[in-house]
Amino acid sequence: MDRFENMNAFVRVVEAGGISAAADRMNIAKSVISRRLKELEQHLGVELFHRTTRQMNLTDSGRAFYQQAARILADILEAEHATSQFHGALKGNLKVALPLSFGLMHLGPAINEFLQANPDIAFDLDFNDRQVDLLAEGFDLAIRIASLPDSSLIARRLAPIQTVLCASPAYLERMGTPQSPDELIHHRCLVYNLISNLENWNIFDATGQLIKTRITPYLKASNGEFLRDAAADGQGIVLLPTFIVYRDIESGALLPLLTSYRYSPLAAYAIYPQTRHLSQRVRAFVEFLVKRFEGGPYWDGCLENAKNT
Repeated sequence: MDRFENMNAFVRVVEAGGISAAADRMNIAKSVISRRLKELEQHLGVELFHRTTRQMNLTDSGRAFYQQAARILADILEAEHATSQFHGALKGNLKVALPLSFGLMHLGPAINEFLQANPDIAFDLDFNDRQVDLLAEGFDLAIRIASLPDSSLIARRLAPIQTVLCASPAYLERMGTPQSPDELIHHRCLVYNLISNLENWNIFDATGQLIKTRITPYLKASNGEFLRDAAADGQGIVLLPTFIVYRDIESGALLPLLTSYRYSPLAAYAIYPQTRHLSQRVRAFVEFLVKRFEGGPYWDGCLENAKNT
């Protein structure tokens, strides 16, 4: 049994959508593909497909095996490519999980720039604020906004993330400007609802002392850009990362509040499993992001500009 050929046949069947299409793409007989799949299932001791007379669907075991097998084949292709006449070029798939707002606003342009320099990379991007299981879902890496990296993962810090409390001039004129955290209980607060505690904001004074600030959520949402727009429309006070609100602060649509206080420290990290061999293309992409975001983030300039106005 040729384990590599059997694995390759399995991956091609999944990607082609069936044995006939895979056989055509590989230019071999359907019977050869069928034999390789049977040998692979016998070797693994599981069924990889639910078979009917009309179609083949992956079993749970087949779906999990596909994620790993596809990555292994991509790594082999990369190793061959790196030692060929195209030495140094990057080639293969990169499956990346990205937070929605940060991904669209700041990583999208970076990925496009990376693709310009590496046109043989095929990205598979999942823009979502949920915390994915990298191994189970077959991701090469994830970009996360967090206070600390998960201890079961390897994390590479990309950029610091500052958070700012802000509201529109119209709201502040109508409802007044809070002068201390304890006044926030009397205001309409717009809250990101994917956090664990929706009725408290952790605020730190100039000495670093934590002030657990009670709030009354007026509007809750799972998207920071929606909350930003609601705040700019005068709906209330919002606590968001500067990478989401920096343009609105620069334009005056939102005004920073309680600027002598600080909030829980966050950072953007590139994260990958400890058990995952870091391929050349993953390593190159992470290094590219580290270099691109080195120094003070461009979106934090809004806070300094606001202090000078």
